[in-house]
Amino acid sequence: MSRSDGIFGSRERICVGLLSGTSADAIDAAVVSVSGAAETAQLKLLAFVTFPIPPEIRHELFLLFDQAEGALPRLCTLNVILGELFAQAAQLACQEAGVPLEQVFVIGSHGQTVWHQPDPDPTLSIKAAGTLQIGNPAVIALRTGVPVISSFRDADLAVGGQGAPLVPYFDWVALRHPERSRAVQNLGGIGNVTYLPANCTLAEVFAFDTGPGTMVLDGLVSLLTAGQASFDQDGLLAAAGRVDHALLTQLLHDDFLDRPPPKTTGRERYGLPFARQLLAQAGLSEGVLSTTAASPLHWQQACDLLATATAFTAHAIAQAYQRWLPLDDLDEVIVSGGGARNPTLLRFLQDLLAPIPVRVSDAVGIDAKAKEAMAFALLAHDAYLGLPTNVPRATGARQAVVLGSLTPPRQQPYDPARRFHDVDTP
Repeated sequence: MSRSDGIFGSRERICVGLLSGTSADAIDAAVVSVSGAAETAQLKLLAFVTFPIPPEIRHELFLLFDQAEGALPRLCTLNVILGELFAQAAQLACQEAGVPLEQVFVIGSHGQTVWHQPDPDPTLSIKAAGTLQIGNPAVIALRTGVPVISSFRDADLAVGGQGAPLVPYFDWVALRHPERSRAVQNLGGIGNVTYLPANCTLAEVFAFDTGPGTMVLDGLVSLLTAGQASFDQDGLLAAAGRVDHALLTQLLHDDFLDRPPPKTTGRERYGLPFARQLLAQAGLSEGVLSTTAASPLHWQQACDLLATATAFTAHAIAQAYQRWLPLDDLDEVIVSGGGARNPTLLRFLQDLLAPIPVRVSDAVGIDAKAKEAMAFALLAHDAYLGLPTNVPRATGARQAVVLGSLTPPRQQPYDPARRFHDVDTP
């Protein structure tokens, strides 16, 4: 009997996972039933909802990302407002699941990343890595009456890690296979891969960021359409374009791609300034696709640029596998995240990785849209039970630690023993 079986038993606990991705257009919320813990955990998705972020709030977020004037007041205000929206997303997801909030064991909220700095800022005289996610957990706890685990990255940073990637723990729990070695590729704003050798222990899990996922694509579409669209729906624009191989070669000469793991990245490298630079290099103006009057030439140039950006993501992933993963022992690639719904990106990736099969995670029982939200439900569940949930080989941390900070709901006296209130005795 494993430690997680003997101490924590197999009783089902209902948990909620929340996050907002790099596009900042919605909050993903998953209601998950968890039985067992760590390597014995069994997960069942009860409901998944996408809760839209109002356009005016999204606009303010992007002003914050761009460090526009008034960044500090905007940061403070958005921290509270996002807390309210995250609480509403949790409430809606529980309604969809038919689960009263009183029955929820814990909420895991990743929040909205506004800055991720895995390496010290060279412009500062004092040196430290850091990261910042907003969405006030006290607001979520008070509105829902449920304990909230948040700030998942901080403890890993405190022991020398990069605070990311966080999802490899979920990948190990939910997607390891007794006989097949898998690469689990997330295609969120940033791409990251988890390598799961057949029948692996957590100590054998290896993960790192591969480079851009959909962030460059989303940024280009948003700029080209003046915000009327936030992503390339079904990859149709890129499918209508031609890859500029000279530009692609230039993009692949990227020092982040050459850096060995552990490594993480984010908006600070591949955000809107990066997309604006590509637009300028292509001779395109912002908003060129925002009206039906766009010329055929501009339309084709935009499609070509999106095709090249899509190829950049796929090639960055394929090169990462060739450099850092044992390709000869890789049986399959499992893809999830928003990019998994982009057929053009998947086709590029399948062509580059052939003959290794590339499958969307739905085919192995994990909803590709809901996976990251499910991950934060599991991370919160196991953190609340006092279990370490980082993966040192992924983050570079010196040791395994419990990830997340607990915010109890003030409506009820806080009992530190509550985390074990429904735990089976050995």
